[in-house]
Amino acid sequence: MSKIKIKSLEEIKRIKKACAIVAFALRETAKEIKPGVSTEYLDKFAERLIRKAGAFPVFIGYRGYKHATCISINQEIVHGIPGKRLLSSGDIVGLDVGAKIDGYCGDTAATFPVGKINKKAQKLLAAGKKALVSAIDKACLGNHLGDISAAVLKCASDHGFSVVRDLYGHGIGSDLHEDPLIPNFGNPKEGPALKPGMVLAIEPMLNVGGSKIKTLDDGWTVVTNDHSLSCHFEHTVLITEREAEILTKNG
Repeated sequence: MSKIKIKSLEEIKRIKKACAIVAFALRETAKEIKPGVSTEYLDKFAERLIRKAGAFPVFIGYRGYKHATCISINQEIVHGIPGKRLLSSGDIVGLDVGAKIDGYCGDTAATFPVGKINKKAQKLLAAGKKALVSAIDKACLGNHLGDISAAVLKCASDHGFSVVRDLYGHGIGSDLHEDPLIPNFGNPKEGPALKPGMVLAIEPMLNVGGSKIKTLDDGWTVVTNDHSLSCHFEHTVLITEREAEILTKNG
């Protein structure tokens, strides 16, 4: 049975440092998102910010991945590979940023509009943001992992969207991915009890169409099976004696 690590005060301090860096990198890189900009440019921009802060872009080298960020457009859910592709007005673009400093990691993501987007895309992004807020509201002492998962599913369903069921949020600390896996569906009061010192990367992934997904031939990019739009939002949070502390908040 998996064991969820309870972080010490020193470990939490280091995780907070990494989270502040990725939050800053996400916020500043998002300002560069506009029609005609390449995903490669955004990736290099974020990498420079991470390295300038003294951190290492932890995605580089992870299972052979070669970039500092994952950049996913429209029907791409996560793990999109930066390259020469140019953003177009009407796109939505998911930006996922990770960094490691002093031996500990931070991870955050959000999906942004490129120029003017249609109403369905606007509704999707709004629902994705609400799902993340709802999930974090449930990340408190006295609740269970299932409360977080159930909150994502309810918010998505209430707005007419599906959730990705084959990809998960995760614990985070000295490793980018630690126990537990955090599904975006589940039942309240099920799963491990939440305890102070747990650090979780909560990441709702919502689709306009069905929940089925597939991975492209590049071995990384995960897309919706029906080519419908998808969004991805993520915060790293700390479970405390009271409400969850969002460590990547200013992102």
